[in-house]
Amino acid sequence: MITSPVVVKKSTEYTLEDWVQNPPEKKEWVNGQLLEKNDMTLKHSRIQGNLYFYWRSYKDSSGQGGKVYTDVPCRTNKQGRYSDVAYLTPELEAKFGNEKVLPQSFPLSAEIVSPTDLAEDIIAKAQEYLESGGEEVWLVFPENKWVIVVTQELRLIFISGQVVNTQKVLNGFSIPVDELLS
Repeated sequence: MITSPVVVKKSTEYTLEDWVQNPPEKKEWVNGQLLEKNDMTLKHSRIQGNLYFYWRSYKDSSGQGGKVYTDVPCRTNKQGRYSDVAYLTPELEAKFGNEKVLPQSFPLSAEIVSPTDLAEDIIAKAQEYLESGGEEVWLVFPENKWVIVVTQELRLIFISGQVVNTQKVLNGFSIPVDELLS
């Protein structure tokens, strides 16, 4: 069976505004091109589920409200992105909760780094989120057992044996790195 290659449309054919109106599943709009997010592994998926479960359980038990999402689209200042896990505050939920795409970055986002991801790209994505309304980004490195928490003011690295905690959003949340990555 012969398969044809995946055609990626250039920005002249498919704009960021097109993406916002109808975001293709698992495809980000980056630098004028549609890029497929297809490097998810079983470990990646498990950690994504763990983080979703723990953030959701905590926001419910703490009474902070809001919503927790997985694989959810947002528009940054220059790209169309899908966060692996994201938390939307009650205020932003009331304002944007029915939109197809959040018109800014989520206040709290997490990216689970896959073996094929480049560190520079992941760090640039975190910075992009912060420049587009995000307040805190978690970069989860499963193979190294690291969680890097990034805000405008600080960058913290939590490793195996330590407890990672939120810095600005979902106040008071903490979890052992090993439990998150188990």
